[in-house]
Amino acid sequence: MTRTSLSREEVLAAAGALVRQHGPAALTMRRLAAELGTAVTSIYWHVGNRESLLDALVERTVRELGEIRPRGRTPAARIVSVATALRRELRERPHLIAMVHERGLTERMFLPAQQALVHEVHEAGLRGTAAARVVRAVQFQVVGHVLVERYRERAPAQRPGEDELWHTAPAEDDPALARALARPPDPDRLFAASVRALVDGLLAQPR
Repeated sequence: MTRTSLSREEVLAAAGALVRQHGPAALTMRRLAAELGTAVTSIYWHVGNRESLLDALVERTVRELGEIRPRGRTPAARIVSVATALRRELRERPHLIAMVHERGLTERMFLPAQQALVHEVHEAGLRGTAAARVVRAVQFQVVGHVLVERYRERAPAQRPGEDELWHTAPAEDDPALARALARPPDPDRLFAASVRALVDGLLAQPR
């Protein structure tokens, strides 16, 4: 049965889900209409043509990235929370983030997170160049980490892999290190440790 009532937000939510799961190429007006149980003409009525729909999805993504809020009792903890939330948001919507980038809106997308970081860096007592360094370093850490994660996930199977290489490679008389490097990394724990060390080090710089 064809739906008789539909909102623009419902259309955007369904379109966003399609892109997140299958990529922009999977988003056709016919497929979107089928997902929503409505007529193609209804989709056009709410969002216009496909390019207008993609533009609306980009704007929606930018808006969602602006909803990140710091959490924690100290500036350092709140900065880490912003970095963690930003990584999660980037990880959850790679296709949508790519669309934002292609339309030249990447800097605008990151601005709200940067503003949250600026506030917390000021709360920590840093100003000027020192404060800017923290904001940029945290942003680059998040983006770099996400890119490396994506690369590792999409890379072909490695032969030999880390487990084989570190089974025989010298580790400067540190067998525990070799065993640890032979195991698959835990991206969540690695990110948490690295971003916390980065933030603690940067906040300790001279005022």
